[in-house]
Amino acid sequence: MIDLFTPWTFKSLDLKNRVVMPPMCQYSVEKKDGIATDWHFVHYVSRAIGGAGLIIIEMTDVEPDGRITDNDLGLWSDKQIPALARIVAECHKYGAKVAIQIAHAGRKAEDAAVPVAPSAIAFNEHYKTPRALTTEEAKAMPEKYAAAIARAVKAGFDAIELHGAHGYLIHQFQSAYTNKRTDAYGNDLAKFGVEVVQAAKSVMPADMPLIMRISAIEYVAGGYGLDHSIALAKKYKEAGVDVFHVSAGGEGPIEAAGKPGTHAAYQVPFAREIKKAVDTPVIAVGRLDEPQLANAVIGNEEADLVAVGRGMLRHPYWALQAASELHKETELPRQYRYGFPSLMH
Repeated sequence: MIDLFTPWTFKSLDLKNRVVMPPMCQYSVEKKDGIATDWHFVHYVSRAIGGAGLIIIEMTDVEPDGRITDNDLGLWSDKQIPALARIVAECHKYGAKVAIQIAHAGRKAEDAAVPVAPSAIAFNEHYKTPRALTTEEAKAMPEKYAAAIARAVKAGFDAIELHGAHGYLIHQFQSAYTNKRTDAYGNDLAKFGVEVVQAAKSVMPADMPLIMRISAIEYVAGGYGLDHSIALAKKYKEAGVDVFHVSAGGEGPIEAAGKPGTHAAYQVPFAREIKKAVDTPVIAVGRLDEPQLANAVIGNEEADLVAVGRGMLRHPYWALQAASELHKETELPRQYRYGFPSLMH
C-alpha cells in the first residue's frame, strides 16, 4: 500500500514523500525588480525544514508586464537567477526538491499600463481592458517562456511548472470565454499552450519533468467543463507535459450556477478523472489540509501527489505533523526531535 510518505520518483525527480507545497504568490518583491528577497528565502526554506517533499515556487513571470503586480517574482533577466538559486540550494539541504511556476498574467496583469491577452476583454469592471496580441506576438510569446525556463534550469530547479490555470495567459487562450480570436489561435484553443509546452521542453534537460497546472472546469456561466480540459490535457501531454496539477476556476467573475465547492477535497474528483483519462501522474489540490484526508487521496490512488496550500501557510511544519499523526517515518531535523516524539527512533 502506498501512502502520503511513500517516496515517489518520476524521471529525474526523486521525492521523499507525496507532500507538495503549491505555488502561492507572496507579493513580496521589494524593489519591483522581480528578484526574490529574504522573505522568499525564509518562507520556502521553512517548508523544506518542515518536511515537504516538493516545493513549487510561486508564479514567476516571463516579462515585467506579465506580472499580476509589480511585487511579483520574475525570470526575464539573468539578474534574477542568483536569489532563486540560493533558495533551491538551501531547500536541497533538507531533502526537499524544488520546482518553479513560470507564467504570464495576461489580462490579469494589474500594474501593466496596457495588459495583453488573446482578446480585448477585461477580467471585470475593476481591471484594465487588455490589448489583443497580434498573431505574430502570440507566435513569439512562447520564446519568452523558454528564456525564463532556461534561467530556471541554470538556477538548479528540479522541475518546471507551467501555469495554465486560474485565468492567466495560457488559460485565456484555451478558453472560449476569453479567446474570441479568428486566427489560428482562435481556431485551435490548445495551440498557444501546446507551443509554450514545446518551447519549454526545448530548453529543459530531457529527464526533467514538466508539470502543468490546469483549471479542470470554469466557474463562469457557459464556461468549459471536464471534457474540454481532458481534451486539452491530452494535447498538452502529446506536446510534452509529464504531470498535471489539477485546480479549477479563475477565468472570470464566479456565476451563481458555477460556484466552487466549499467542502474538503472538492477538486479531487477532477484530478482523478484527468489521471484516468489522460494516463499521467496528477497533483491534487484544494482543501486537503487534514493529514488523514490527504493520506486517503494517495492511498485510494486518486492522485499521485497532494498539494497543501493554506494549511502550509498556517503551519510550515505541516508535513512533520502529518507524519506524526499518521505514524509514518520521515526525516526529522535533529533540532526539532523533542517536538515530534513519535518520530524519534
